[in-house]
Parts: sequence; structure tokens; C-alpha cells
Amino acid sequence: MQYEGQSDGTVGKALDVLETVAAAKAPVRFSELLTTSSFPKATLYRLLQTLTHQGMLSFDKELGTYSLGMRLVRLAHSAWTQSSLAPIARPFLDALARETGETIHLAQMDQGQVLYVDKRNAARPVEMFSSAGKVGPAYCTGVGKAMLAYLPAEALKAATAQQSFHRFTETTLDSAAKLQAELSEIRRVGHAFDREEHEAGIICCAAPILSRNGRAIGALSITSTTAQRNLVALAQFAETLKSTATQIAAAAENWRFPEPT
Repeated sequence: MQYEGQSDGTVGKALDVLETVAAAKAPVRFSELLTTSSFPKATLYRLLQTLTHQGMLSFDKELGTYSLGMRLVRLAHSAWTQSSLAPIARPFLDALARETGETIHLAQMDQGQVLYVDKRNAARPVEMFSSAGKVGPAYCTGVGKAMLAYLPAEALKAATAQQSFHRFTETTLDSAAKLQAELSEIRRVGHAFDREEHEAGIICCAAPILSRNGRAIGALSITSTTAQRNLVALAQFAETLKSTATQIAAAAENWRFPEPT
């Protein structure tokens, strides 16, 4: 993942290598990394050595493979507790899951995209894209649109430019103009819907979690399938959803929470 405005210095290059190793989802050999890397062989080797020495990567001498290191795991745990809404929101998600029996998602914005930070499975679990730690598109998910709707004008402009507007299904919003029209409606009613826009058969109702200054520090959704419910039925949960989002915001009020970018 390339972060906008980040220089291409050594730190940026090292982070790119970490992303590549993480994307492999399994221990990976140097030769495999070299085939996809934009760095020369010597540069890639030097970066891997540095990351390994710093504990950010682990190298298995017998297998000749690299994997994410335990120091990175410790940093990830610290980031989870310091920058994620998940620890604060946990009891509220539990209560909402018990009340509705449906899948509950908690998400935050990351560089114009949706980062799922926590999830509760439905009483009858359904396979779907989302899971904690995954990144998804903002323009065609309920939580994504709920957060986009409350971004300041300049931040919204930048986030809109980061959307691919790829058409996943027949109902996907495939242009900035269509997205803007929907965001206006979301601001009017205070909640958003996913009308099978990212995955066929998957629908949701979502609400923003708003800070004191009215910015979305996250979003919460109740997700179901068209086989079990329709949008009208999901809309009946809207007030409960917004009430839960307000409770999470209140619990986070005195926490030093980073504003979304």
C-alpha cells in the first residue's frame, strides 16, 4: 500500500518490502520477492537484511524464507490498543450482536479505504469478504459511505480521488457523482445502506461514530443477506445502530483518538 505524500526514502522502501511480505500470507523466498519487487536485487537484499536485524522480519535459514517478525507483532498490538476503536467498542458490539442476531462490523478509515477493526458473527454465520484486519473499498460499503459522508470537504475530495469505482455488482456506485448524491442523503438521514454494492446477496445498514466536532472516527454496521432479510427489515435497526454508535463515541470522548486522514 502506497501512502500519499510519503517520500521514497529508505524508510518508505522498507515499508514497501514489509507490505510485500505481508501480502504473501505465507513465508516467502528471496527469489519470489525479487520477481514482484521494483527494487534491484542488491537493494532488496539490503532492505531484507535490515528488517531482519531489526526484528521486523524473521528469516528461516533452513527453508530460506522470510516472514513477519515478532517485533512487528508487538507494534501491531500497541497500535491496536492505542489507535483502534475496538477495545473501547467491544462491549457495545457484543450487546448489539446479542440484540440483533446479525453480523456486526466496526470499521475505521485508512487512506480513503475501509479498515475493518472488529467483527461479530451472526447467530447463523455467513461467509463474506469482511474480517478484522482486512481493507475494503469505501465507496461501495455501508461503513465506508457512512464515514465518507462526514469527512470535511478537502478530506472528502482526497478520499473520493482514491476510490476505484470498480463495479463489483449491478448496484455498485460507479462514479463520483453518484457517490456524492448518496453521501448527501446519508447526511440527511444519519445512516447508510449497502445495497449489495460490494458483494451480491450481502446488505447492511451502517452509522457513523462521530467525534465531538462531528467527524467520523469510525462506523458501525449491521449486516445480513437478502436470503434472510431485506433493506426495509434492516432499516428497523437504524435507531438502535445510531444509539450504539453514540455510546461508543461517548466512551471514546476522553481518549486521545487520532482524527482520520
